[in-house]
Amino acid sequence: MSAAAAEYPYDGPPESQLETADSIVEQLPGYRVEIIGGVITVAPPPDGAHARALRKLARPFEDAGLDEGETEVLQAIGLWLPAGPEDFAVPDLSLVDADFEEHLMQYNCYDPAVFRLVLEVTSGNYQQDLRNKVTAYAEAKIPVYVIVDRKHNRLHVLTDPVDGDYASHRIHAPGEQIVLPESIGAEVKLDVSAVLKSGEPRKAT
Repeated sequence: MSAAAAEYPYDGPPESQLETADSIVEQLPGYRVEIIGGVITVAPPPDGAHARALRKLARPFEDAGLDEGETEVLQAIGLWLPAGPEDFAVPDLSLVDADFEEHLMQYNCYDPAVFRLVLEVTSGNYQQDLRNKVTAYAEAKIPVYVIVDRKHNRLHVLTDPVDGDYASHRIHAPGEQIVLPESIGAEVKLDVSAVLKSGEPRKAT
């Protein structure tokens, strides 16, 4: 999911960023609000192709048995970020430990330690996913970050978070078959062409 930064004026005593986020959610139902690096970002509801891509992307994880037993595959679950006092993200898709609900932090967000993988499908402001969230997820020590870059028709796999960045950042093009790190709990194979095609809007006939 991609987003644009937003600033909202207020009257009276200063409110916390989480309070501002709550206000935005009330004003803009259906929009996704996050705080990344101390900046509130707001994303409109994604297009249908974005939703289709997520639905299809969940299948390889489910087929590998990662949506039962020790882990679950979930969409739009809150991830509490350590970089700022009120930072949080809502990844498009996450692979989390099955006991994640025992690790609730704040604002319906969960401890980053329970996240084995996060995945984003880019929308309008793709730079948020390709830059700001790379730093945010690396600082949170998320082991694997996958980006479906619909803008440039590429799939990114980032692993080994170190000092606010990922030591490994591999970019895959259509035609490639990739295997995600088995550290997520099982072998998951992705067909890059199929993943990217699922995120393309279908043309009317």
